[in-house]
Amino acid sequence: MVHGGPFPATSDSRHTSVGSQAIYRFVRPVCYQDFPQAALPAELKDENPLGILRLLDGVYTRDPLHRA
Repeated sequence: MVHGGPFPATSDSRHTSVGSQAIYRFVRPVCYQDFPQAALPAELKDENPLGILRLLDGVYTRDPLHRA
């Protein structure tokens, strides 16, 4: 079913705002909590292989994250 109307409805036949397929229009991963390190992109790994400046406990650092 394609439901045309005001946002978030759509007349685009690839997506729908109603029914079981509507979940694909609005859902995206936003949390990597408990992801294995091997599955994370380099930017998010604890060892910080790219040396990205990150905010950790209110302090900017390029150091790897050491978990207790």
